Amino acid sequence: MYNSYFRNDIAYTRVVAYARGDVNGDRILDNVYLTGTKASSSPFIQNITLVIQDGITGRFISIPLNQNSGYGPRLFLGDFTGDGVKDILIGIDSGGSGAITYDYIYSFINNVPRLLFDFNVYNEEYKYDVNFKDNYKVEVISEKNNKKYIIDISSRDADYLNEIYDENGKLKNPIEGFVNPLSGLYPVDFDSDGVYELLAYQKIAGRYNADALGYILNTLKWKNNKFDLNNQNVAIFGAENNSQKS
Repeated sequence: MYNSYFRNDIAYTRVVAYARGDVNGDRILDNVYLTGTKASSSPFIQNITLVIQDGITGRFISIPLNQNSGYGPRLFLGDFTGDGVKDILIGIDSGGSGAITYDYIYSFINNVPRLLFDFNVYNEEYKYDVNFKDNYKVEVISEKNNKKYIIDISSRDADYLNEIYDENGKLKNPIEGFVNPLSGLYPVDFDSDGVYELLAYQKIAGRYNADALGYILNTLKWKNNKFDLNNQNVAIFGAENNSQKS
């Protein structure tokens, strides 16, 4: 079985994720692995590496990842560029309170690795301003596309609101919130055309990280040799409906 290749490696280096599909374009299934170093007593994995075995030659090619430590590494194979060949989506959980993820997408056409998506590049490109406003509102501005969203927080509990607003709904002090870095990257074929788009989640937070206000949902589509913003939404949390039915 495929573990034989790693049998004589470092004692705690093991296969931590596996997928199978044609990633080099020769129409023969290839083996795709993530390997990593893991102590048996801890779920934390270090030295996570992408390893691809050519389905014809059996040759292995290793691709180191810039961010190579974390939890729950996973693989997904799917066509993101429309060339008919599967690309390799890698996701790793940071394990921190912000639920941040480290995500990469590689193309491997003709056995040549090409980085298509890097979470660090995404986080630098997608910036936001979050500001509390009078009358129990929070304004979220997406700098990438110059869009503004207003979140109504009037349904939050009285203790929370009283810390922020006076009895007239005016801010006691200016408060800035923030948007977390990428917190989940999901393949979704919105067009049902066999080519996957990316759905990127980023949490909107108020005064502190646990003060969750909603999520930015960015849909990214491959265009002009890069993932371009195709659609953007803000998802908010529902409130208890205490109104009486007539």
